[in-house]
Amino acid sequence: VQLQAFGGGLVQAGGSLRLSCAASGRATVTRYAVGWFRQAPGKEREFVAVITWSGGSTSYTDSVKGRFTISRDNAKKMVYLQMNSLKPEDTAVYYCAVRLDNIAGPTTTRYNYWGQGTLVTVSS
Repeated sequence: VQLQAFGGGLVQAGGSLRLSCAASGRATVTRYAVGWFRQAPGKEREFVAVITWSGGSTSYTDSVKGRFTISRDNAKKMVYLQMNSLKPEDTAVYYCAVRLDNIAGPTTTRYNYWGQGTLVTVSS
């Protein structure tokens, strides 16, 4: 499975960005959960959001609830992270990752494949 995250950039506080994650490789990649994680400078990578293959189950870390929305389009093998009301503390490199057991969980080590990150910078 190959993943590529894109859509990052520089935005002012209160603004919005939509990140995209393109998946390729295994034909059944659309049967897996896909999560978004982020890593700020000097900090550990942290869970942001996850969606199961059907889209029927999602989970978010508390700090982004009500501001971020994860969604997917299996026909296009794409997963999105709509980020609204961005704050300077959202600044980080954002990564997408696949979890083969299709569980909407936050544990980083349970994710099997990772893409390269995309940088999101929120200015105050």
